[in-house]
Amino acid sequence: MSESTATEWLTVPELVELLDVSPGRVRRLIDDRHLLGRRIDGVLKVPADFLRDGAPMPELHGTAMVLHDVGFSDEEALDWLIGEEDSLGTTPIAALRAGRKAEVRRVAQALA
Repeated sequence: MSESTATEWLTVPELVELLDVSPGRVRRLIDDRHLLGRRIDGVLKVPADFLRDGAPMPELHGTAMVLHDVGFSDEEALDWLIGEEDSLGTTPIAALRAGRKAEVRRVAQALA
């Protein structure tokens, strides 16, 4: 999987340190879709791009909810967010980081 090599991934212990929260809180952030993660070699990891200023990107939660509402699993949503999206000209997470939230969510809704 090429995204795994191009994307910087953070483990739960790294997130605990970066976010200054408990491991349970990190898991709750993932369960509640404030962050999305996947197991890589048996270890739960989250893309570093999902954080900004020491916290989960606020735009990520709403976008993950839109993707869930159109039928994406959390893993499919994660793949879409970090994969190239032709209609955006970049990855959806890069577009979110650039302030293009409305555009990203419009594209996500059109995936239904």
